[in-house]
Amino acid sequence: MSNLTGRQIMLLLGCALAILTAAVGIYGLIRGPGGTSSGDGPPAATEVVADPTNPVDTLRDRSLPKTTDPVAYARAVAVSLFEWDTSAGFLPTDYTAAVLADADPSGEETPGLINDVATYVPTVEQWLDLGAMEVVQTIEIDDAYVPDSWAAAVDQAHGHLRPGTTAVTITGTRHRSGVWNGEKAESSYPLSFTVFVACPPSFERCHVLRLSQLDNPMR
Repeated sequence: MSNLTGRQIMLLLGCALAILTAAVGIYGLIRGPGGTSSGDGPPAATEVVADPTNPVDTLRDRSLPKTTDPVAYARAVAVSLFEWDTSAGFLPTDYTAAVLADADPSGEETPGLINDVATYVPTVEQWLDLGAMEVVQTIEIDDAYVPDSWAAAVDQAHGHLRPGTTAVTITGTRHRSGVWNGEKAESSYPLSFTVFVACPPSFERCHVLRLSQLDNPMR
């Protein structure tokens, strides 16, 4: 691989990390006639007192906004999932913790969301490889909208979706920069996905339920 340029290396890494997750029904959101709340949501996020000797404590607050606007909320989910720095001393789970902490309060969709989120970030082994190249990723959001097909999906669910459940499709570009053989390398490539959120009247504010397959959004 010594003949590849730094940009080509970054592009190959980008392709290798574009992993997909399976979707079931309307992404697992349909509740059967006997569906009930489990009563327990995901663990609450723990407030950490900053300690300058501990690099993990310096991770900026990535908690999602307390809003009733599904589009604004979905945009925040996208930023939380796709902006990270492999050289900052954190693991992928540190960056995805905010999304999982704001999952379905009933707990019904949380197992599916955990699986979804895992496919949106590198594995620990991949993360360490990227860290050696000081890879930083950011997202540039071009659009965030409720897809035209969502209304039909709600009709087909025959009332088995929580009131206030909304699909928001995100389109944009993720940018990566890093260092290869002592030289700066950069790559950019498009992405798209759908965030399924539940907002009022089901909950007082929006929460994330599920994610679509990466690069296979609702249109």
